Amino acid sequence: MSDSLERLYQAVIAARDLDPATSRTARLFQRGPSKMAKKLAEEAIEVVIDAVNGKTDAVIRESADLLYNLTVLWASAGVKPADVWREMERREDLLGIAEKLPKAVKAPKSAPAKSLPKATAVPARRRIVALEGRSLRKRH
Repeated sequence: MSDSLERLYQAVIAARDLDPATSRTARLFQRGPSKMAKKLAEEAIEVVIDAVNGKTDAVIRESADLLYNLTVLWASAGVKPADVWREMERREDLLGIAEKLPKAVKAPKSAPAKSLPKATAVPARRRIVALEGRSLRKRH
């Protein structure tokens, strides 16, 4: 997969200076990071909605869109896929590949910051279930 994202990244870099009238990628670069971030967020929400609604094919399509928009934002921010892979490797060394780093807990200025204990983290399943109670309509 990292090879595919590297190819996508290189294609995004190559397309950023094309004519915005004919290239969606060039148009995103022309509109700037705020528009890129908005598109990324929209795609992430669409993936979540489709996953909650059990639409596997739509999750696949929207995930491809999400990765495209993430790659565009990376390129705009000067982040290369290799930078992200290095961070993934660092985290794997600390916690294992299937874990996410815990969020830091805000501590009083006099005390050093502590990591959030695993037991207090909200499980992803609970967050998704909370979304099910909301009206999840896809906007186009």
